[in-house]
Amino acid sequence: MQTDNPILSDLARVVSGAVGLADHLRKELRDRLRARAERALERLDLVRREEFESVKGMARKAREENEALKARLADLEGATAQGKAKGKKAA
Repeated sequence: MQTDNPILSDLARVVSGAVGLADHLRKELRDRLRARAERALERLDLVRREEFESVKGMARKAREENEALKARLADLEGATAQGKAKGKKAA
């Protein structure tokens, strides 16, 4: 049921315009807040998750290699000590 009441038509246009304006203001506010938050985070000199995970993986690999080298060094030192002990017995 539609009427040709000009007052209701004007009111509908005003309400429709207000809703459109409110939506535009919401989007503008969201964009400005996001930009401000990004600038604040950049000043904190934080790293991104991808960079952190990459460095974490490199540190884990370096730690594993370090442990392997420690074990190899201990084996070599043990072999050298046994060789010296055999050399002293032979002399």
